[in-house]
Amino acid sequence: MTAVDYTVIVVYLAGMLALGWWGMRRATSTSDFLVAGRRLGPAMYSGTMAAIVLGGASTIGGVGLGYQYGLSGAWMVLTIGFGLLALSVFFSARIARLKVYTVSQMLDLRYGGSSGLISGIVMWAYTLMLAVTSTIAYATIFDVIFGLDRVVAIVLGGAIVICYSTLGGMWSITLTDMVQFVVKTVGVLLLLLPIAVVKAGGFAAMKAELPAGYFSPMGIGAQTVFTYVLIYSFGMLIGQDIWQRVFTARDDKVARLGGTAAGTYCLAYAVAGAVIGTAAKVLYPHLGSPDDAFATIVKDALPVGVKGLVLAAALSAVMSTSSGALIACATVANNDIWARLRGRPATASHDEVAGNRLFILVMGLTVVGVSIALNNVVEALTVAYNVLVGGLLMPILGGLLWKRGTGAGALASVAVGGLTVIGLMVGKGILASEPIYIGLLASLVAYVAVSLATKPTDAAVLDAWHRRLAGDPAPEPTPAHA
Repeated sequence: MTAVDYTVIVVYLAGMLALGWWGMRRATSTSDFLVAGRRLGPAMYSGTMAAIVLGGASTIGGVGLGYQYGLSGAWMVLTIGFGLLALSVFFSARIARLKVYTVSQMLDLRYGGSSGLISGIVMWAYTLMLAVTSTIAYATIFDVIFGLDRVVAIVLGGAIVICYSTLGGMWSITLTDMVQFVVKTVGVLLLLLPIAVVKAGGFAAMKAELPAGYFSPMGIGAQTVFTYVLIYSFGMLIGQDIWQRVFTARDDKVARLGGTAAGTYCLAYAVAGAVIGTAAKVLYPHLGSPDDAFATIVKDALPVGVKGLVLAAALSAVMSTSSGALIACATVANNDIWARLRGRPATASHDEVAGNRLFILVMGLTVVGVSIALNNVVEALTVAYNVLVGGLLMPILGGLLWKRGTGAGALASVAVGGLTVIGLMVGKGILASEPIYIGLLASLVAYVAVSLATKPTDAAVLDAWHRRLAGDPAPEPTPAHA
């Protein structure tokens, strides 16, 4: 690392804080603060959506999987892209027309207000752990850049994200995500990818150097790919952090087309990460851990200045996911949990923005504390997605696709699926496949059985639901304030 590299990174971090301050001037209402006023156009929408779904796991982890498995290491990020494409093509227009702030508010509309608290708790746990995994990743990157102690690195990275997220909410996060999208594109796709392939001698030399399995599309294993689809593709369909970005779209056309562009970008990013990891295997065949591949090739293979930009790209990947998960966690905690526990209806107030700022600050400090206590990024991410998909996939998709589904069925599905996943993770291990397989099946059975055994959802509730889905004008929901 040279002075030029350090300068690039410090200027980048200072720019994030400056954008947070500028975003604060635009966040004058709850709609501005939580969903950027619902007025993003296609370019900004697609860039920010790509930024949030491609985090540290997709960048550092994607390169690590390429190092370990070759080109088939792209599958984890590919399934993220497929999930985003499915969300954008089949569901995003309807989601955007609902004009809500959280997934739990959607469930309340669909089922008549019977499942919001428990679904809010599940979604809060998911968004919290997602923010934790990104915050833990700061330690790896700041250690490479500055040689900082792990705790200091987590506090430093967390403080920057908390600061710009608290200042301007979704407007600040949107502005920083656009910069992060550009930095990631230049740093990873346009610089690191071609330089890594050239340093490894080109594809012909890579094929000659490595076993044939490194170039097999299914070298990682069919069961692993199937598990990735269940966890990540379905996770993209129902996560609050993803839905909250859908809510920022100016209209349903932007949500569909912009999301499709972002999903396609994810597919290209997936292949790039796997190729970079494969090149790193040729250059450094005996690394202690596959996750060291990204930092190693950046440090050793890139020229002055470019190294700083690519490390800034890694920071971009982590920060975009972390800030998106943080505002989602705070939104759910404030509007789906705290307001319900207080028993107070949602009312308009001059301090709505101040209340949401307070919740981002509190949740941010919680994330930093949990991140210091934990150390395994993969396990934390697996817990987050297993609980989310096992508990909420069936009630959400069922509500969108099956009119016979009921509030009682949704509650049973969340409880049975979530508890089954947690129990099997305790018994079989966090990284086992059984928790998500069996948890999803149990959730589906509970949803269908209880829905059929209980009275259908009230006709007036369904009528209001279908009118909202059709885009009938509806008053902007007003989340409760702190």
